[in-house]
This record gives sequence, structure tokens and C-alpha cells, in this order.
Amino acid sequence: MARTIHIDPITRLEGHGKITIFLDDAGEVKDTYFQIPELRGFERFVVGRPIEELPRIVTRICGVCPASHHMASAKAVDGCFGNECPPLAHKLRDMYYHAHYIHSHIAHFYALAAPDFVCGPDAEPATRNILGVVAKVGLEIGGSVLAARAMAQEIQSILGGRTTHLVWCLPGGVSKGLTPEELEKIKPMVAKLYDFTQFSLQLFRDVVLGNPAYVELILKGPYTLDVHNMGLVDADNAPNFYDGKVRVVDFEGREICKYAPHEYSMYIAEHVEPWTYLKFPFLKQRGWKGFVEGIDSSIYCATPLSRLNVADRMATPRAQEAFEEMFSTLGGRPCKALMAAHWARLVEMVQNAEMLQKHCADPEITGTRYRVVPQRITGEGVGIVEAMRGTLTHHYTCDDEGICTSANLIVGTTNNNAPIHMVTKKVAKSLIGPGKEPDQGILNRIEMAFRAFDPCYSCATHSLPGQMPLEVEIVQGGQPVRTIRRGC
Repeated sequence: MARTIHIDPITRLEGHGKITIFLDDAGEVKDTYFQIPELRGFERFVVGRPIEELPRIVTRICGVCPASHHMASAKAVDGCFGNECPPLAHKLRDMYYHAHYIHSHIAHFYALAAPDFVCGPDAEPATRNILGVVAKVGLEIGGSVLAARAMAQEIQSILGGRTTHLVWCLPGGVSKGLTPEELEKIKPMVAKLYDFTQFSLQLFRDVVLGNPAYVELILKGPYTLDVHNMGLVDADNAPNFYDGKVRVVDFEGREICKYAPHEYSMYIAEHVEPWTYLKFPFLKQRGWKGFVEGIDSSIYCATPLSRLNVADRMATPRAQEAFEEMFSTLGGRPCKALMAAHWARLVEMVQNAEMLQKHCADPEITGTRYRVVPQRITGEGVGIVEAMRGTLTHHYTCDDEGICTSANLIVGTTNNNAPIHMVTKKVAKSLIGPGKEPDQGILNRIEMAFRAFDPCYSCATHSLPGQMPLEVEIVQGGQPVRTIRRGC
């Protein structure tokens, strides 16, 4: 008998979502939908606002990765004012962003991903959480995790005045610089954060790589896709989270394209489906071909693993060592094992810490020329950064008075929407079938498919179908007598 399985709400992600699995009469998975029922309308309600306000407004899209939107927005606004921004401002923004990366990656690895590996994917839901992780690894390690995240937050506070919902970046730079006294406060915290990245890598080796079943799950489980990879790189094709060009490489390692931020609309388009608020970006020059794998597919991933897949090297020495170790263990680069994104986050954290060390040693970092007041309005700008969850694009236009006339956002999780939908279906098909009744362990393994992407649906949902869906059920005497639907 055909039936439907709902995983609603899904857990350990930012935002809201649900998975609906349709079984046929034989008990096989007929179809799976990863649906996002929430809407965020930022692209519409920033229109009509002064363009310089947007970096302050868009941080409210998400409290988990506000700095990503703040930085991308600031770069787009810089473009609207002629890109008059001094080098020191970019250094300070980059420094802030590395601290932000560390605090976010710590949160995902230890609180959202680790329960599946430390507690086990089949552990009871009551213990498969951060408290269960602490119970397994010990209070001392749990305290170290909290202390490291607090230090990363404190560095952000010293640099930008706030850890969340920044008002720091302005057209032409930032509102405050870094004093020598503040730098001396930051230096010991950076040293401790670097040590913490090395500790986290060793913990991954011991807990995950030390368990053959987990290695088998990563390398040979159903969590793979033959789709392409996207990431921001510098001139040497090393990952750069704040600036650079977007590189797309296929799953066999060949470069498909490489574009500057202002060229993004030549390469990326978005497809819309009626069953979700979240759009599906694809490679524009290949055209939308549906949710298909293969070398000719127009689908790509934009994850920490994708960023390392498109890179030829890391930008710092110890991160390079971790990069080489990871891909050597995984059998080479590029890697299609999506669960390896959890490991990639730790490799990125090493580069983040080393870049913080580099900024701390820069004699110019405490300079005073951290902003120039723009003298012209050019009317259009595109800002691209690597958000922790993928490539983030902000594209704005404004009129001659500096009032926003349009805004387009392609968020990291939006980039990953199609592969998340595809791998969720693939995993469900591999785990559910005749005689395989889905228990909570199986349902959690299905959820593990999207956790590899660390999706943030608060950030990603911007599509509007013209009117808000609404369902009203009229009940009389305890019985439904009429249902009225709009757009459902």
C-alpha cells in the first residue's frame, strides 16, 4: 500500500524545512521532496532604502552568519559608489571574517555534525545532540569548544564593535580601525585558536578516521553525487573567503569557468519549482537540465569540500599540510564524498587561524586610513564572498540619489539546494525499501545528507510566488465543514 513518510521538522540546521518521502505499493521510494516552507523577503523590502543602509539591514537575514551578508553587501555597496575603498579597510574586513569563520565552523562541527559521529548515527535522539557529545568526549573538551568559540566572538567584537548584526562596514571602508592596544588583546587569542584548530583535526583523526565504519560511510556510503564544484579563489587558485574570482570545476577536476563578481549573471541562473520557496541555481551556459548527475549536468555544489575541490592549494603552510592529508586519505582530488565536508571545515579553520596570525603581524593593520568618503555614485555593485555554507552573491542597483532600485541575492545554501534535494532522495532510496521499515536511525541517516551542507534556510529563502500561500479550515461542532486555500 502506498504511503508517505514525513520528517518534519528536520533537525540541526538553521531555519526550517521538512522532508517528504513517497513510497509506492511495493514499499520502494517513489519520490522525495526536500521542502522549505519559510519565506524571507529581503530582496524586495530593501528596495527604496538608501543603498548605504543595506549592509546594516541584511545582517538581519540570519543571526548565525550575519558577517557573511555584511561583507558581501558592503562590497556591493562599494561598487555602487565607485569602489573607493582603501587597502587597510579590506585587510580589517578580511581579519574580522576569518574570526567569524572559525566561530561558525566550530558551531557546526561540534554542535550540528559531531552528534552523528561521536554519539553515532543510530543513537537515540535524546542523546544525539551537543550534550551527548560532551558526555562522550568529556567536560574538559566541551569547555575548550565553548572557550574557543567565545574567543573568536571576542575578536569580532574588538574589530567591529559587535559579534552579530554589524554596523561596521560603510561605503568606502569601515567605521573604526584597530588600535595597538586592541591588537595586543587579540594576539594571544589568535594563538589559542590556532592550537584549537590543531586539536580539532586530531579529534577528527581519533574519533572519525579511527572508526572504520565511519570511514566506510564517508567513502562508500550513498552520500555522493556526480555534480560540479564552486568556490572563491585567489590569483594562485587558493581559497580566499573574502575576495577573488569564482571558479567552477567539474567532478573530474577540469575547470568549467572562472568569473569576476560583476560577471556572475553570465554564468549563473536560477530555476524555480512550485513546491518550495527556495530557488535552484545552475550553470547558465549549460541550461537547466533537471535534477540529474553526470559530466554534462548544470548542477554544482558550493560547500567547504567544494572550495577545496576547486583549489589547487591552500593559502597557508599548515593548512596546506592538512589539505594534502585530507585528499590523500580520501583517494585524491576532487572528492565526491559529500560527508567529507565536515573534515574540509577543519582544514579551512587552520587557514583562518593562520591568516589571523598574518594579519596580527602586519605592521599596517593598526593604521588610520581605513575609510575614504566616496565622491560619486556609479549605481551598481556586486559583492561576492565565501559564506561558510557556500558562495554568496549580493547584486544591487541604485538611482542617482543613492536609493536602492533592485537587489538580487544568491546565498550559499541556495547554490546547494539542488544537490541537497538530489542526495536526500538518493539516500532515502538506499535505506528504505520492501522489508526495511524506517526507524529513527534510518530517518536520521537521511537527515545526515543535508547536514553535510550545513544549510541555512533563514538566509536562502527569497522566492515569492506572487501571493503568500494560505489554508483556512472552518470547523463547526468539532467537525471541519469547509477548507479555503490560496496558493497552496
